[in-house]
Amino acid sequence: MVTDARREPTRAGTISATATIIRGEGPHPTAHGRVTTEGLGNLNPMPTLGQIGKKLGRLAVAEGPRLFRQLQRSGALDRVQEQIAARRAGTSTPAAPSGRPVTTTSAPTAARARRIEYAPALDGAADPGEIVWTWVAYEEDPSQGKDRPVLVVGRDGGTLLGLMLSSKNHDGDRDWLAVGSGPWDGQGRPSWLRLDRVLDVPEAGIRREGAIFPREKFDTVAARLKSDFSWH
Repeated sequence: MVTDARREPTRAGTISATATIIRGEGPHPTAHGRVTTEGLGNLNPMPTLGQIGKKLGRLAVAEGPRLFRQLQRSGALDRVQEQIAARRAGTSTPAAPSGRPVTTTSAPTAARARRIEYAPALDGAADPGEIVWTWVAYEEDPSQGKDRPVLVVGRDGGTLLGLMLSSKNHDGDRDWLAVGSGPWDGQGRPSWLRLDRVLDVPEAGIRREGAIFPREKFDTVAARLKSDFSWH
């Protein structure tokens, strides 16, 4: 004879659960006294691979453009393209040159805000308005990088503050400014100047095969630094 568990002097939680089993509701006891969940209809089924794939697809459509823009701004896409081109050409990504300081750090442009003025002078020292070449390390792998032209916009002791130039097309990206072509590119390709990051360039590490940036273009750069990044 089965005793109604609601009469047993046990805890309320045990009484409720036992009574539920006796009334035929909830989990079912097996022949060995163990409780199974067979027959329960309120358990959420595991998602299938197809359902997971659809959710990931919707996420990619919703967030993909924003992530792509972030990769563009960081320069990561440029570096991937350069590495793919190097592999196809059978060459390796250049390593840091020995015996010469390299550019390994950068900062948000607003964090380096200061007075900016056009003052190029071919006196052996790099000045605002000049373009110099320096080896710039990749952010994700400082042991590798690339020689790049950099527009000098300021100085902090023996460290030059520079904005990176690139021949990769960045039309439509507010953090890059189209500056056209100039003697800094031997192939005469149009260039874009990155505005949102300032490179800390060791002056001892630059190559002086540079050029003087045109005054009217420098004024356009200075106007953007003042309006968008608190320079003055």
